[in-house]
Amino acid sequence: MNGLTKQHLVQLVQSVFPKLENDRVLGILVDIPQQASKDNPNWEMRRRIALDWAKGLRDSVKDLGLERVELVGYPDVGSNGAELPFKVYLMEESLPDVSSQLAKLGKEVLLKDIFSQIQIWLAPTEYSTTAPLKNAANVYGFRAATMPGFCESMIPALQLDYTEVGRRVDIITAKLDIAKSAKAIFIVDEKKKYEMVFDLRFRKGHASSGRFPKSGVAGNLPSGESYIVPYEGERKEKSQTQGVLPVQFGTEMVFYKVDENRVVSVDGEGDAFKREKDLISKEPAYANIAEVGFGVLRDFGVKPIGEVLLDEKLGFHVAFGRSDHFGGQVGPAQFSSPSAVVHIDRIYIPETQPRVHLKSLVLLYEDGNQETILSEGKYLIFSDLA
Repeated sequence: MNGLTKQHLVQLVQSVFPKLENDRVLGILVDIPQQASKDNPNWEMRRRIALDWAKGLRDSVKDLGLERVELVGYPDVGSNGAELPFKVYLMEESLPDVSSQLAKLGKEVLLKDIFSQIQIWLAPTEYSTTAPLKNAANVYGFRAATMPGFCESMIPALQLDYTEVGRRVDIITAKLDIAKSAKAIFIVDEKKKYEMVFDLRFRKGHASSGRFPKSGVAGNLPSGESYIVPYEGERKEKSQTQGVLPVQFGTEMVFYKVDENRVVSVDGEGDAFKREKDLISKEPAYANIAEVGFGVLRDFGVKPIGEVLLDEKLGFHVAFGRSDHFGGQVGPAQFSSPSAVVHIDRIYIPETQPRVHLKSLVLLYEDGNQETILSEGKYLIFSDLA
């Protein structure tokens, strides 16, 4: 069962999706490589996990109080946050290694039709489905746990005390709701100081606690973060998001100069600098500062594994690109093509960016008060909590 017994799998579904009266069908959504050359061992393992979960949950439908479990496959969309294809495939006892075989092994259906039939989704995919499933959940009323990059090493994070995780996430979200801005101070190579101010006006925070008790919602699993979209300037006032955001790629540093919530220039080192500068030039929507996030799972002993799905839940992170699924203004229409749509997080923990140190994160409020919620990478607001 790839680390989860049938009993644990049933308990996970019951914990994440408390039973609602209209729940009848659970769907497992999985993407299939369009070319064999794009495949990788983790993706292959994830498909096996999806298949095992489908089999295990099909054997347990009575325990879940459901009528059936569907396994739904589709050709990969090529990037995180891109829209899903119009047609998908209902699968039975197997999944192919390339998407050209989907039609031979499965039954073709329209995505909109299957969305109207399934009330609960688990989506262990290679490319993130969070954006399209969040938007579709609003339309069709289903609940979805998106699991991009899921692997067996994430299973311990599915077994945390999500009541306490949720409590901490709610505390941060309440503060983001009333903050007018956030100021982050970064130290690069233990000497160079960079400052970013994120404009939080006209926005509300989002709590991602790992439980979905209400219909019409979608979010990550494993979970444990609060996040907010900075103001993007769609009103008469200009966005006040500005500064220099440092990001480490491998051993190389890239520095994004930001004004009015958009990257306006790029500086840095080596191939990473050249690649990012070129991408910003070719794909202006990527330059949008799409999210400021606060993960809390590090305090629960969770370690990074090199997958954004989990690693972003460990600390402070900033995302570029698509934001409409979080209540922002940048969506697929602003990108050059469907395959270019992206929402990508940069995570500020020592394991992912050892040359960049988050010295402090301060929230500023409308009444003139301010509050340091992160110092030297550690939360101060939980110091008096159990």
